[in-house]
Amino acid sequence: MYPFVVFILLLLNWVVFSGKFDAFHLGLGVVSCGVVTWLSQDLLFYDRKKGLRVRMHEVWAFLCYLPWLTWEVVLANVHVFKLAMTDKGQVQMSPRVVTFKTALKSDFAKFVLANSITLTPGTITMLIRGDVFHVHVMSQFLEDDLLGGAIEKKVAEVFEPEVLKKL
Repeated sequence: MYPFVVFILLLLNWVVFSGKFDAFHLGLGVVSCGVVTWLSQDLLFYDRKKGLRVRMHEVWAFLCYLPWLTWEVVLANVHVFKLAMTDKGQVQMSPRVVTFKTALKSDFAKFVLANSITLTPGTITMLIRGDVFHVHVMSQFLEDDLLGGAIEKKVAEVFEPEVLKKL
């Protein structure tokens, strides 16, 4: 069931973004979407315990997460701009590597957390070993924000609501 739904969603995206409706392009889309669906089976279809209703809730929650993440990226951009362009910012800049342990269990939730951290200016996820993240930060402000766990909580709200109690 999941592979078929993903294939259809990929094909719909292909048709919308290509804007081509001739046999060659549609055939190329079918082949491409089929290959991507087949290659991504272990990532997309590994956890089949969740039903379609739960998955659709995750999609909705993720779509609600994106504006929050966008706002956090804007705030981090302003902070990094201040670090780079002001004398006070030059003094506050203190790059370092921060290590923290996450309560997230699924690889996909960790993947989303790592990418959310890396998308935020001034931070880069360097390494993930099990539940331990190693992140490079540019300042104490970014470190405090990261260790405050806001991003981790938001990701848990989307993919692992049961983990929220531990955070």
